Amino acid sequence: MRREIMHVDVNNAFLSWSAIDLMKQGSSVDIRLIPSVICGDESRRAGIILAKSPIAKAMGVITGETIYQAMRKCPRLKVYPTNFKAYKKYSDMLYKLLLEYTDLIERFSIDECFLDMTNFLAGNTIMARAIEINKRVKEELGFTVNIGISNNKVLAKMASDFSKPDKIHTLYPDEIKDKMWDLDVSELFMIGRKSVPKLKNMGINTIGDLAKSNESFLIKKLGKFGKLIWEYANGIDNSEVIAKREKPKSIGNSITLALDFTNKEKLETILLSLVEQVSYRLRKEKLLAQVACVQLRTKDFKDFSHQSKLPCATSSAKEIYKKAKSIFDEMYIYNIPIRLVGFRVDNLVSEDNQLSFFDDGGKNVLDETIDGLKEKYGYSTITKASEIGITKSLKID
Repeated sequence: MRREIMHVDVNNAFLSWSAIDLMKQGSSVDIRLIPSVICGDESRRAGIILAKSPIAKAMGVITGETIYQAMRKCPRLKVYPTNFKAYKKYSDMLYKLLLEYTDLIERFSIDECFLDMTNFLAGNTIMARAIEINKRVKEELGFTVNIGISNNKVLAKMASDFSKPDKIHTLYPDEIKDKMWDLDVSELFMIGRKSVPKLKNMGINTIGDLAKSNESFLIKKLGKFGKLIWEYANGIDNSEVIAKREKPKSIGNSITLALDFTNKEKLETILLSLVEQVSYRLRKEKLLAQVACVQLRTKDFKDFSHQSKLPCATSSAKEIYKKAKSIFDEMYIYNIPIRLVGFRVDNLVSEDNQLSFFDDGGKNVLDETIDGLKEKYGYSTITKASEIGITKSLKID
């Protein structure tokens, strides 16, 4: 089964996050819209520029130069200090949002993450998920991201670096020649400034030149690094998305609908799909849920959420959906258009920590069998009878 990998990269993170934080503190100026920079030490004219606004960039200001150099190019430049406390806060907010889509997230840096979506698409396409994530980040967090999509980390990373900001790009193996090979060799991931002159002295000017070079020759000249960049230029990367985190305290998912729905049965089928995804993730984490929570958002952006305790700790989709549907029935208001449906489970415990002798511990042979088949053949290959027609009838993809 082909892997489905995303790379999510915040556009101009330090400047964007500083702008949002300043406005939340009462500033009427969005520093993204004026000539501005973020600098490590504003008190020193030799301080280095860490981020610049689009206007400052258009006037020639570049990352890495001194304030003195930047001021000569742009006398009206406004200088703002770094705020790493705020940056961590917004980075964590993004990470929390992404956790609604997959548990396999590798935080590559403070402003970028790799996501392994292979077993978390639940019948949707990875492009549909990327569009939804891109939209939610803008609407809920106030900044924008670029998203790269491929079947490995290197190509996803390269794709996210294509035209910016606020874009989604794919770079699958059959697209490498057209989308990547004409780029300057300096743009390949892992090639630093010191390596570029060496490669160009060898007649390697583009990524395509590198890809078509003799691998053995590169290894002889550059050692293991030569093999690595030759593989990257050819789109070869088998590295895993490594998620380093504690067990989650809650697991949830939501979907923003392409159209506002009022039909109760259709909304219930959407809720069922979300429960399936959440219960699958519970089983992957070897956790049981004790509380279920349903969220609805109207077309007027009013949020409603109700929660209720489950009869016993469980990861069974059947048992969790019974409770979720009961909650939904209490919340549903006839003919009110709904634009988002969300579902979450809380108060999670380990499968080894069952609450009583009579709890089933959420053990469900059918669920576990289906999980195994989905992981082997793809999530949409095996579908419970009650789910058939969800994506087709609602066109949620």
